[in-house]
Amino acid sequence: MTSRKTERILNLTICLLVSGRYLPKSQIREAVEGYHELSDAAFERTFERDKDELRALGVPIEVGSFDPLFDDEPGYRIKPSEFELPSVELSADEAAVVGVAARVWQHASVAESTRSALAKLRAAGVEPDTSQLAALEPSVQAREEAFEPLWTAVLDRVRVSFTYRRGEKRTLEPWGMTASKGRWYVIGWDTDRKATRMFKLTRILDKPRRVSKVGAYQVPEDLDLRALARSLAPKEPHRTALIAVRGAKGPTLRRRGQLAEGVGEIPLPAGFETFTVPFSDLRTLAEEVVRYGADVVVLDPPELRDRVLTMLTAVAVTVDELRDRSRERVQDNVDLGGGRASA
Repeated sequence: MTSRKTERILNLTICLLVSGRYLPKSQIREAVEGYHELSDAAFERTFERDKDELRALGVPIEVGSFDPLFDDEPGYRIKPSEFELPSVELSADEAAVVGVAARVWQHASVAESTRSALAKLRAAGVEPDTSQLAALEPSVQAREEAFEPLWTAVLDRVRVSFTYRRGEKRTLEPWGMTASKGRWYVIGWDTDRKATRMFKLTRILDKPRRVSKVGAYQVPEDLDLRALARSLAPKEPHRTALIAVRGAKGPTLRRRGQLAEGVGEIPLPAGFETFTVPFSDLRTLAEEVVRYGADVVVLDPPELRDRVLTMLTAVAVTVDELRDRSRERVQDNVDLGGGRASA
């Protein structure tokens, strides 16, 4: 996507988000840089394409009228309440990225075009609600390598492959993109997991790569991207686990938890501290605990402790099987070598 097109679509989003009411095409054309010098026909084509691209990204553009009692020219707006998802917790690294993005937002070209759009809205008698710009400010914080290829993949219906979080290789049929508090997500069909999934762009570790032809799949006709995103968003923690952590180990658990008081009667090895850690999904927390091995001990609830023990036992069995196979291969090589020597 060219920088001019990106700036035009960004300013279209700003106009529809801050207007507080439905904007007719005539005011949109006047306020948005990139529409001014187009012919009537070219403006109609460009405006329709821009709307389609925003909707493909999950931006909910409403069509309505100033007064339902009169046959006014239809207008367009973005409701702030529909533009944002429930908040998702940021890690320290992601918070730092958002801080950088807030400074990028002050870049002269972006700031100037934004001021121009707001001034033209005021001149047209529309008092913009500039507080809504906060929802857009960090939108540039999405990893540059991931955003554009995913955007174009959504429009072209192309499968993409990328590395996610802890080195997981994923293949996705992207249906759309959406934003929550300035953090971008892509939603689609995960062909590896055979399920619908939502991925945070800041956790994609490399540049998504196209792995199919254009038009390789169909997006569900009844897709409600915003509702789907809300259903896939992480659930708020509603349970608490009691966990003992050795020294400075388990940093993510220590950061999310609080030191527990009044558990001195529970016998623990020296060097352990006890924390209460909120969680929503038992399996997810169990997988996190297992990664720390003997440095983290679950005290409560019992079902979490049992899940962790089952997973650790499975790991131990796998390690034993691999060790036995390795010993067998070594012995086979020794026997083979001895046979050659005797020959």
